[in-house]
Amino acid sequence: MSIKIGIPRGLLYYEYSPMWISFFNELGTDVIISPKTNKKILNDGTISTVEDACIPVKLYNGHVINLQKKVDYLFVPRIMGVYKNEYICPKFCGLPEMVKYSVKDLPKMINTKIDLMKKDKLKEAMMEIGSFITKDKKKIIKAYHSAQDNYLTHKKNQKNKWSGSNKNILLMGHPYVLDDDYLNMNIKNKLLDEGYQFITPDMIDEEIINEYALKYHGKLFWLFFRQMIGACLYMMEKNVVDGVIYISSFGCGIDSVVAETVERKIRRESDIPFMLLIIDEHSGEAGFNTRLEAFIDMLKWRNQNENHLSTHGNYVYSH
Repeated sequence: MSIKIGIPRGLLYYEYSPMWISFFNELGTDVIISPKTNKKILNDGTISTVEDACIPVKLYNGHVINLQKKVDYLFVPRIMGVYKNEYICPKFCGLPEMVKYSVKDLPKMINTKIDLMKKDKLKEAMMEIGSFITKDKKKIIKAYHSAQDNYLTHKKNQKNKWSGSNKNILLMGHPYVLDDDYLNMNIKNKLLDEGYQFITPDMIDEEIINEYALKYHGKLFWLFFRQMIGACLYMMEKNVVDGVIYISSFGCGIDSVVAETVERKIRRESDIPFMLLIIDEHSGEAGFNTRLEAFIDMLKWRNQNENHLSTHGNYVYSH
């Protein structure tokens, strides 16, 4: 009987799932992924998690609870970093402990440390992860290479996905917010229904992101800051977006800096409309929809007039 590996559908799942799923499949395990976020998962996670945690962490614990009685191992890696001299949110370093002390009666946990900032550390980590399943090192190495290939193919396909529509909105935020339709209240489909193509930072080539991010005070401290400011500056220069929507989780320390920086940059150096949407477990879809509809109506109104209404509040029409 195959070993059952549970992967919670939250946080860095949205970035690395093609690698993780491929790796465990190659080793012959039965990979079980928690279902898409729903009300029960959110409620379970909210009840089990400390109040001050952001909603993505609460959701993650909800996904863990969904899997706890279905699997032999729970895969909760400890991600230390991705790029040299850049840092990610501290919650990823302490995620195994947050899960351990939030959710009772857990199955065995694979919580291997993964430090992508150092050469060959990923391979070393994957060898350790594979050892929970098999002692056959050749099989683990083969699974590792296959998983890497799948991940690189996924990232390549993700880039330049936007079609070059003449009605575009830059949609910004953490990937685990933008890719969870329950958490972001299905904003992508709502934009498409209104005739707007969404562009996320993940769709922009990494080289372009890096080039434009360096224009903002050189090397940046946070990985997420670099990705967001690079995407922002690139889209501002190309002038291909009608508006920018930033979705932030209430209580996110990194967002509190990045969102304000992005907003200031856009308002001071362009006339592109900007809207910040803050979400938590108490957010209602009615209020969310009202703000989104008003924003879309304003974009449509601007597009119908040659002289755009300035987002800075300056009067642009002559009497």
